Amino acid sequence: MAEKKIKVLCIEDEPQMIDLIRLILESKGYEVIGAEGGREGLELMRRERPDLLLLDLMMPEMDGGDVFHQMRAEVELKDIPVIVVTAKAAPIDKILWMNVAKVDDYVTKPFGPQELLESVERVLGHAQKEG
Repeated sequence: MAEKKIKVLCIEDEPQMIDLIRLILESKGYEVIGAEGGREGLELMRRERPDLLLLDLMMPEMDGGDVFHQMRAEVELKDIPVIVVTAKAAPIDKILWMNVAKVDDYVTKPFGPQELLESVERVLGHAQKEG
């Protein structure tokens, strides 16, 4: 029986960034679903129930903060691990998201493929130990 692929949802307003993340993660056997924007991302999250969410913060229409707060308010979505992937590199942003919002990790753009993979593996490994 084939092992179930780990499903990663990437909510990002730049299609090229979704493609880059897909390229990095699919090379390691992950299934990557891309959503262009917050509203589409929430719909996909409800439908697909991903194992992990990669969330951009700065998006038009519905930003990552709104997506995060809405998903945390929904019973079916609140336990999905979240890695923020953003260009917001100020230390205060990372501190707020890690310690106040309690996201699982925070990766700043531009990032290297290894940095992203290590973050995903660390968060998923931690989530599996808790599960």
